[in-house]
Amino acid sequence: MEKLSSQPDFWNDNQKAQLVLKEVSELKRWVEKWGELSHKAEEVSLLRDLAEEEKDAQAEKDVTLILGDLEKELDDFEFQTVLSGEDDSKNAILAIHSGAGGTESQDWAQMLLRMYTRWVERKGFRYDTIDFLAGEEAGIKSAALEITGAYAYGYLKAESGVHRLVRISPFDANKRRHTSFASVFVYPEIEDNITVEINDDDLRMETFRASGAGGQHVNKVSSAVRITHMPTGIVVQCQSERSQFRNKDNALKVLKSRLYQLYKEEEEKKQEKLESQKKKIEWGSQIRSYVFHPYNMVKDHRTNTETGDVQSVMDGDIDEFIQAYLSSKENTDRK
Repeated sequence: MEKLSSQPDFWNDNQKAQLVLKEVSELKRWVEKWGELSHKAEEVSLLRDLAEEEKDAQAEKDVTLILGDLEKELDDFEFQTVLSGEDDSKNAILAIHSGAGGTESQDWAQMLLRMYTRWVERKGFRYDTIDFLAGEEAGIKSAALEITGAYAYGYLKAESGVHRLVRISPFDANKRRHTSFASVFVYPEIEDNITVEINDDDLRMETFRASGAGGQHVNKVSSAVRITHMPTGIVVQCQSERSQFRNKDNALKVLKSRLYQLYKEEEEKKQEKLESQKKKIEWGSQIRSYVFHPYNMVKDHRTNTETGDVQSVMDGDIDEFIQAYLSSKENTDRK
């Protein structure tokens, strides 16, 4: 990376340079993680040989547990190859909204919030609460988390949709069964400030004689400037000043403003595409059901993946559902 950044022309195109550095950093992360896992595998192999040689039953049990943890790490590392989308490596913004039903759904929304914070902790990620609206009696009306970690969005995009809960209500004096809904939606984290860097090689500048009011000067001197930004086709021109230098300076300001707006609109279109995927928070649109009564089960309706260990799921053990959905989607996209 140091050799790259020290090249004389490397920083001429700052945006391109940042993309290269990001790619190098990502490749470095892959290599380092593989080295770490390889080192762990060698250590486990040595421990196993030692345990067998000394016929140490307890040590053999310890090696079995370590092997189980290492296998999970390897599976997770391998699974990251599925996360090849443009935004998958980014941090994520996860938003939760309670559905209709007042206290019931608001309590369910808070349970989901806890589930995701536990998942974040399990992954070794970090989260910050950036929005929180408490319910009137219990739970939350809505909340949003900023989740920081490698491929946070790639994983969590599988969670976007309506989540359904079936249980005996703790808020119902008659102990009746209730069905509650809450929505989860996940965005890739996008920079607020868009830096507009203009490469001189991308510009075509022309000068011409200004027209209109201004006396003899505007008709005889080619002080007006027209600049074309070739990658986008945006054309700007300025002729209000007598100085060609001032007109060029003003034209560049206009061009930067137009490029900034263009990039913002592109980001907004990306967000609109994500928003269009949202579903109404009601019966029939759920992606997953969590049943606490009359039996225990969590089932993902997109993949039919299910488990009876509801408590583990609510404690953040949701990788089985995430991986099943993303693997299924990857196979569908390849067809």
